[in-house]
Amino acid sequence: MSDPKTVKLVDESSHRGSELPLVSGTLGPACIDIGTLYKDTGHFTYDPGYGSTASTKSAITYIDGDQGVLLYRGYPIEQLAEKSSFLEVAYLLLNGELPKQDEFSAFEHDITHHTMMHEAQKNFFQGFHHDAHPMAMLAAAVASLSAFYHENLDVDDPADRKMAAIRLIAKMPTIAAACYRYTIGWPVRYPRNNLDYVTRFLHMMFEVPSEPLQMNPVAAKALDLLFILHADHEQNASTSTVRLVGSTGANPYASIAAGITALWGPAHGGANEAVLKQLEEIGTPDNVEKAVLRAKDKNDSFRLMGFGHRVYKNFDPRAKIIREMCHKVLDELGVNDPLLDVAMKLEEAALKDDYFVERKLYPNVDFYSGIIYKALGIPAEMFTVMFAIARTAGWIAHWIEQHETPGSRIGRPRQVYTGADVRDYLPTGKR
Repeated sequence: MSDPKTVKLVDESSHRGSELPLVSGTLGPACIDIGTLYKDTGHFTYDPGYGSTASTKSAITYIDGDQGVLLYRGYPIEQLAEKSSFLEVAYLLLNGELPKQDEFSAFEHDITHHTMMHEAQKNFFQGFHHDAHPMAMLAAAVASLSAFYHENLDVDDPADRKMAAIRLIAKMPTIAAACYRYTIGWPVRYPRNNLDYVTRFLHMMFEVPSEPLQMNPVAAKALDLLFILHADHEQNASTSTVRLVGSTGANPYASIAAGITALWGPAHGGANEAVLKQLEEIGTPDNVEKAVLRAKDKNDSFRLMGFGHRVYKNFDPRAKIIREMCHKVLDELGVNDPLLDVAMKLEEAALKDDYFVERKLYPNVDFYSGIIYKALGIPAEMFTVMFAIARTAGWIAHWIEQHETPGSRIGRPRQVYTGADVRDYLPTGKR
């Protein structure tokens, strides 16, 4: 290193070199700016999964996986989970600062008065098969918003970007609830704007015209907490997808719809649904010990879902927070469900077993969130939809930040080509 702010790279075969600057942020390790690497050396970098590549500069979320730190706009997730609400966190992610009272009142008013779906959009659901997965419907319905609100799709207009953010955060719960109700044959429920954001969603999910919904306040509190914990998580697969699609100039609804489809995968947002399926496979608390032994057997392909995290090498800070709420929900609701007994036995085994403790394979946020959703009566196929409602705040914040950053370029990753060398076309009879 010839300078503390640069790194010297030299190709020993060609002796061509490049003096690459270091780019530093507020927190975290410095990154090597490889923008001129190909021009200087004739080489690209190879980084499968982008695990060592910073694709952008962002001021929204910071993660320190080794120390178990998660910050939204500089605020520790522990403080926000204890003192804030999801809608306030959404404002924070979008605007960079916590709102003053009048700012939050205006934001809440805007959200509340954009919760309705266009009446014609209700007919959109009729085109789906009755047993379609809610995530399939959600992705399509969100993409269709660009057809209903095409008059505000100038991505270079700050007012249009703000309106898109308001509409997405406001309408996502309405659309999500409509997806669920369509799958069970219930009529779509209109939003009750005299209720808060999360309570309104639960009423749209579960209330029927024939009787009012009686709901334990712990349900709304638990769901609000889950929404806070899932609101953003830096440059994960779905957020990176939103940014990649957004880099083409695509409208916000198309970009967010792409994020929804990325979130659907079982290695990402679908993990909490996979947790519940595994609990069903284990079956009873008596089978937990056998499942743990299988997970510890290196010759067995079986792996416990909901344990460990790619980024967090310590305990997931979100899991620490949600674990307490998980037990509170189970206690207050008095839920009697054999699968929840399996989950609690599995949690106890993993937290005490040296194999899991030494490898820091602690229960993660997906493990606990799946248990809470089940306790609240939310079906497994809706788990990832819950995740999408919350993550919409982070997705649109990143989309807006991208469009407000000067010099943003269309995403265009490189590759290492491993196909055939140059060859000549042969007529059919000579092949």
